[in-house]
Amino acid sequence: MTFTPAASFTTRPTLLGTFGMSASTHWTATATAQSVLERGGNAFDAAVAAAFVLHVVEPHLNGPGGDLVALVRPAGQAEPVVLMGQGPAPARATIEHFRGRGLDLVPGAGGLAAAVPGAVDAWLLLLRDHGTWELGDVLAYATGYARDGHPLVAGAAATISRVADLFRDHWPTSAERWMPEGTPPAVDTLVRNPAYADVLDGLSAAGAGVGPARGTHAQADHVQHGEAEADHAQRGKAEADLAQRDDAQADHPSRDRATRDDRAARIDAAREHWMTAVLPEAAAFIAQPHRHADGADHPGILAAEDLAAWRASFEPAVSTSFRGWDVFKAGTWTQGPALLHTLRLIEDSDDLDPSSVEGAHLLLEAQKLSYADRDAWFGDAGGAVDLDALLADAYVASRRALIGPEASTQWHPGSPEGRDPVLPPLRTDHASTDGSTGEPTVDRSGQTRGDTCHLDVIDRWGNVVSATPSGGWLQSSPTVPSLGFCLGTRLQATWLAPGHPASLTPGRRPRTTLTPTLVSRRDEVIAIGSPGGDQQDQWQLTVLLRMLVGGYSAQQAIDAPNLNITALIDSFWPRTWVPAGVAVEDRIGDEVIAALEQRGHRVRRAGDWALGRVTAVGRGADGVLWAAANPRGAQGYAAGR
Repeated sequence: MTFTPAASFTTRPTLLGTFGMSASTHWTATATAQSVLERGGNAFDAAVAAAFVLHVVEPHLNGPGGDLVALVRPAGQAEPVVLMGQGPAPARATIEHFRGRGLDLVPGAGGLAAAVPGAVDAWLLLLRDHGTWELGDVLAYATGYARDGHPLVAGAAATISRVADLFRDHWPTSAERWMPEGTPPAVDTLVRNPAYADVLDGLSAAGAGVGPARGTHAQADHVQHGEAEADHAQRGKAEADLAQRDDAQADHPSRDRATRDDRAARIDAAREHWMTAVLPEAAAFIAQPHRHADGADHPGILAAEDLAAWRASFEPAVSTSFRGWDVFKAGTWTQGPALLHTLRLIEDSDDLDPSSVEGAHLLLEAQKLSYADRDAWFGDAGGAVDLDALLADAYVASRRALIGPEASTQWHPGSPEGRDPVLPPLRTDHASTDGSTGEPTVDRSGQTRGDTCHLDVIDRWGNVVSATPSGGWLQSSPTVPSLGFCLGTRLQATWLAPGHPASLTPGRRPRTTLTPTLVSRRDEVIAIGSPGGDQQDQWQLTVLLRMLVGGYSAQQAIDAPNLNITALIDSFWPRTWVPAGVAVEDRIGDEVIAALEQRGHRVRRAGDWALGRVTAVGRGADGVLWAAANPRGAQGYAAGR
């Protein structure tokens, strides 16, 4: 099997080292994670600190009112677990309620589409069970950037500009938060969010009275967070404390049981404060009617009772094997198993090179089948496919036989368990080849789409995490002025029709697009993920194939030209699909593009550097750690040593 040779030049090197590696979609979050590793924290401390920073520096891509899926593998464990930070639909979120308001889809913007926010509670759960730092230390980075300011990235500035009229005319609290001078801020404007800084301080204070508090790392590094200089004795004591922790990390957790219990109780107190004091304030705010993506005003229906009844959790990952590697994903309440299904469909094929005509065609056609099954069978509302049936040899063979030399224009789900699929309504977009790109798009009518962040961390002890936080975008719903953030709109991924696995159902999770990946083979491990809505796993697929089959380094694989189908049912409002739609980066070459068009693919040229924002970290068979990050958009970075 021959792959197109990897380019000798890459946009940045694949980082190599033995201490620790971090990668994310924003350089400040990556720097934060690496700072935590340098100060003795483990991968989970680092990931949580970076995640709260992402709330501040990528507000158009995620927020505290959003959600989270992560794969977590503590050192010494053979398999990861899923950190489940996807909250369910509220008790009043019934199909009848939405239909009664004249809706046939859940709107893509506005508080009516809010599920229970899950991200913050999930991050705190990860810190409690697998981290080692105190909560105040972890939150100090995000608190500092929220209070002291950070330069606004180009994507956030562009998003605010696109929703400026919506904010001025209908969401005045969002206009006050994001356009305090009355106009959209320019790129690199120093932006502050003191309200959110106060919320973070409140989380730290919530557990302050629980047990004897340990000396904080924030005290040891107070200058970074704008505090007064401590005396040398205090600094020396803190640094010695860090060194002692560093020596004990391999036996994590490194405290006696009583101290660990006190720390856990402090974090639990913060979780309780978040779910029963902070978020109910947001729910009460969106209960007032406000403009939604359908052009009408609706009140939100999320209630304090919904928040009090839910907490984040861990659950088993699902997996399949691919050419000697174990590939782990979250379950069918996410789109993750579609990647497993695709890998099973293509495993025995001779040409898996995404840059060849045959390889590209195969990947596109296989993914049409995988995502048709996703759209018919994945969900949390009952009737979802059994994963063993989806990945069974006979079913995989029957699906593989449907792949022909021409591009299919059909939406073709199968019947892995012998049942007829419950078909969601197909809103065919024949006029456009754009389809869903997963990138932020907003129009003046109030239609808003957000995107996603990603982060990966691995430390020298072997702890590794791959996490994809999203939702609660600044353009999701009106900003809660006292909190500095808004609620998310994940319910737009549900159907207002009964009997489908992704039907809107109170207490059930909406099927999420968030889909981090962990891949392992003996001592080797890869933590990988990408923003991009429906395209997240598609963009990961090409990178993984180039690494696992083509022999590319991680950075070579991330830099290589990408492509994806748009011939799937968009997970976001207004839920259209583009028959035979494909998006490709021009760098894949005119010859390949022309050949795909000749086979019937409706190709949209996306530009040279437009598809995929993959980041990854890992450990090789020799024990060397590595990291790589996407150059597209000039925002993602890796760091490590």
